[in-house]
Amino acid sequence: MFKELNPLLHSELRLAVMSLLITAEEADFVYIRQQTGATAGNLSIQIDKLNKAGYVEVTKTFKGKMPCTLCKITPLGIQAFEEYVEALKSYIIK
Repeated sequence: MFKELNPLLHSELRLAVMSLLITAEEADFVYIRQQTGATAGNLSIQIDKLNKAGYVEVTKTFKGKMPCTLCKITPLGIQAFEEYVEALKSYIIK
């Protein structure tokens, strides 16, 4: 009847990160932090979890002398997000 929701994406902050990346494809850490209102430490932990799952690719670079962390959704991440949305629909559409 109800489809299982992916527990990794069911977290509010991780879902917000994935929602941003699904539309932007790539975003820097500062932008994601500003959009989500998360603390840097919490966001870093959640992005690391998404990265370890293979949903997000993280690239550390520099803008001038300032470090810059770029996050990009992977094909696996897109698939997981789409499956999550479809599973969620089973709870709200009848």
